[in-house]
Amino acid sequence: MAVTKTEVVSIRVPPDVKAALVAAAEKERRSLATMVEVMVLEYCKAHGVVQGRTGIAQSPRRIRGERKSVA
Repeated sequence: MAVTKTEVVSIRVPPDVKAALVAAAEKERRSLATMVEVMVLEYCKAHGVVQGRTGIAQSPRRIRGERKSVA
């Protein structure tokens, strides 16, 4: 199995949100990090946020900083 690079994401959430995340992770027998990953990927799939070939999630809308191509 290939080793995948990971990135660190630090977030602050209210205690009740963390408690809900912990409860969901325990119910699914997952780590907090894996539970967050599953939730984010499910959200992206449900809301049409697609993953590009680099694995970077991209919205179908134009991303800030992109230039329009001139034909």
